[in-house]
Amino acid sequence: MDAKELKRVRLVKRVAREFPDGSIVNLGIGLPTLVADYLPADRTILLHSENGFVGLGPQAEKGKEDPRIVNAGGQPVTIVPGGCFFDSAMSFAIIRGGHVDFTVLGALEVDMKGNLANYMIPGKMVPGMGGAMDLVVGAKNVIVAMEHVNKHGEPKILKRCTLPLTATAEVDLIVTDMAFIRVTKKGLMLEEIAEDTTVEEVIKATDAPLQISGHIARF
Repeated sequence: MDAKELKRVRLVKRVAREFPDGSIVNLGIGLPTLVADYLPADRTILLHSENGFVGLGPQAEKGKEDPRIVNAGGQPVTIVPGGCFFDSAMSFAIIRGGHVDFTVLGALEVDMKGNLANYMIPGKMVPGMGGAMDLVVGAKNVIVAMEHVNKHGEPKILKRCTLPLTATAEVDLIVTDMAFIRVTKKGLMLEEIAEDTTVEEVIKATDAPLQISGHIARF
């Protein structure tokens, strides 16, 4: 496992620790789907997928894939005992009805007001917003899981999003390969940093101003 992959694993492990026992959690396409492989063994957490499941398990072992059981990104996964299947209409009724405790999504940009841009870059072909708009409005808690900077080394946590918004003021937590940041009414609160970084490095890689918690933990 290379350094980049190790950072991704550390990130999703930190996200997985946020879910209390009995939570219903939706994991978005991409990096968030990895959270399923690191859920705490001592908690019962049910994974919801907008393509029609509650009770998704980790990725399927090679050679044991079932093409009928896939996550929202089309990756072969497993189903836990008691898991259930339903149509897309029921899946979105669960989301819109406020029955999802947490949703974890990737992002192109997040800003200090908790605004989220995660579905398009103007001028580029996109398949559509998917379920993101419903999820960030319908879920009780919204966690953004992403790399702290983009491929050009530019901050993704901004004073104000520049891309078209998915939703306004809905993000509760931002977890990156560098930091754990809580969105509050007073702005962004830096609470934890990754083991191989410093508070100064996080501040430099963030466009938005950060408030620093009295005790900075490491993950």
